[in-house]
Amino acid sequence: MKKSKWLTITGLVAASALFLTACGSSSSSSVKTYSYVYQTDPDTLDYVNSNRASTADIISNLVDGLMENDEYGNLIPSIAEDWSVSKDGLTYTYKLRKDAKWYTSDGEEYADVTAKDFVTGLKHAADEKSEALPIVQSSIKGLDAYVKGESTDFSTVGVKAVDDHTVEYTLNEPESYWNSKTTMGILFPINEEFLKSSGKEFGTVKPSGLLYNGPYILKAYTSKSVIEYSKNQSYWDKDNVEIEDVKLTYYDGSDQESLVRNFSDGAYTQARLYPTSSNYTSVEKQYKDNIIFTPQNSSSYFFSFNLNRQSYNHSSKTDAQKAAAKAAIQNKDFRQAINFAFDRTSFGAQINGEEGATKIIRTLLVPPSFVQVDGKDFSDAVESQLSAYGDEWSGVKLADAQDSIYNADKAKAKIAKAKETLQAEGVEFPIHLDIPVDQSDKIAVQRTNSFKQSVEAALGQENVVIDVQQLSTDDYDNAAYFAETAAQKDYDLNMSGWSADYQDPSTYLNIFNPETGDILDNIGLEKGKNQDIVAKVGLNDYKDLLDAADKEKQDTNSRYTKYAAAQAWLTDSSIVIQSVSAGASPMVQKVTPFTKPYSYVGIKGDIYVFKHMKIQEDIVTTKDYEAALEKWEKEKEKSNKKAQEELEKHIK
Repeated sequence: MKKSKWLTITGLVAASALFLTACGSSSSSSVKTYSYVYQTDPDTLDYVNSNRASTADIISNLVDGLMENDEYGNLIPSIAEDWSVSKDGLTYTYKLRKDAKWYTSDGEEYADVTAKDFVTGLKHAADEKSEALPIVQSSIKGLDAYVKGESTDFSTVGVKAVDDHTVEYTLNEPESYWNSKTTMGILFPINEEFLKSSGKEFGTVKPSGLLYNGPYILKAYTSKSVIEYSKNQSYWDKDNVEIEDVKLTYYDGSDQESLVRNFSDGAYTQARLYPTSSNYTSVEKQYKDNIIFTPQNSSSYFFSFNLNRQSYNHSSKTDAQKAAAKAAIQNKDFRQAINFAFDRTSFGAQINGEEGATKIIRTLLVPPSFVQVDGKDFSDAVESQLSAYGDEWSGVKLADAQDSIYNADKAKAKIAKAKETLQAEGVEFPIHLDIPVDQSDKIAVQRTNSFKQSVEAALGQENVVIDVQQLSTDDYDNAAYFAETAAQKDYDLNMSGWSADYQDPSTYLNIFNPETGDILDNIGLEKGKNQDIVAKVGLNDYKDLLDAADKEKQDTNSRYTKYAAAQAWLTDSSIVIQSVSAGASPMVQKVTPFTKPYSYVGIKGDIYVFKHMKIQEDIVTTKDYEAALEKWEKEKEKSNKKAQEELEKHIK
């Protein structure tokens, strides 16, 4: 869905997606007012231009698009009251509800939401060269030519306001997952008059920077301090908005125990627990019947190698060490050595404790059960293709929650092979690798040091030294998450994350396409450039695999099998080293499980969505949570089947 920064509170927001907590002493306020924490300031609220979690987490509550998600992950109408698709799969027509309105930050009605607003939104994204364009640029007819300047007439782009309440999209080729893209910000509407009057102020991070057509209105924002929402009392679907007010206070991760402490004091009604914290024994004793582990969700986190590092603002390396690290990182055997040396169980224990250490592990970029191939999980198809890359992959299992890649013997064999090659090229050992970390984030520091310990123990400090650079929050963000170009990425290795934009494996795997990749800069490359490095590390082969998969439009089993081949290549290349997912977290809560929208894709079933969410007076027990999960899983299977049947009725 979006580019994500690892957060110490990420685990709070699991598949049940219940991260916010109620506060207040009275019964009525305790179920209507929410207070909790947030950890990353947004740099913009221009939702069609940003594809960052820090923006989407806010916008998902303020602006509605054509479709949204129900509690089982199915797409249901939002601003679009109804829709249809032509038999050839190329034309999608949406009938808009007439009671959807735009409101100012003061709650005053501004205008109707019309079909023209969806045209304006996409044009703004194209004109501003939105970072989210890869989601739709090759999908919508004429959009690629317009973005590239080959056409200057936006009317040639395949989005049209047929009338005030009918919007039509024309695609280049059929996409069975197109509707899931409508839950992404780039396809959200913008009122043209407000956009023009706002000018450069549109999307600035303040209440007046937006118009609102969603369930909440942004009431206050102060950087590194507070974000507040209030229910939009005129919202078209206000009866399904249980929460009246939301207050999020900035949390830097330095005081892990503050979450459960505030929970116990009644300030929060949900808290992420930290089994490695000093007070956990007493917490475990107090809440022994209430601690739950949430399911893993769609966010996949990984270490990215910077294949072409240019910035060294926080490095103490000599020029020789810089050159050695770059040469080593471009060597596949070296990258694989790091991959096999990474003890993910120890890493997970820093986050979840010994009991939950493996629960959070994810060894694929694409979640293993994201799609099915011939009735089996996607990971099964990847396993069968990965084994062809070499004996080192034999027996490796890729389902969630198991640490099957870590193998010190394989790591030693790979570093020996890499060292022989690199020393013949004049490279001096040991190789120093810089990994930045936010020094205020205790969990991040702990897990990064765990990575250092396992890699150095397996490979030997005479071969590899991991230099953990503890930076201020601002310095870390500028070196990694908010760095705009590959040249600004100031690290050799860094953890980042990604979650799904739409229901197809390409939403994950395309992010490292050497021509169009959304976060290609995370591995030190610019789109369509650095061809010498692209060729050296084999990314052209990866692109060929992606292209072959994308050409398969009709047979989903064939399409997903080909994407499994691309995932197998990416895993073998070790350009990115998969680590964990979000979710899978120990916590206590008063939020009623599984009452809010859910989805692996888009932002309307995202972890920060409050619509439909409910809380209860009593703390959820472990027993009740497990029963609710079992019930939800059974209902989800039935609901998804019914939704598929309904989908077929919309084809003309």
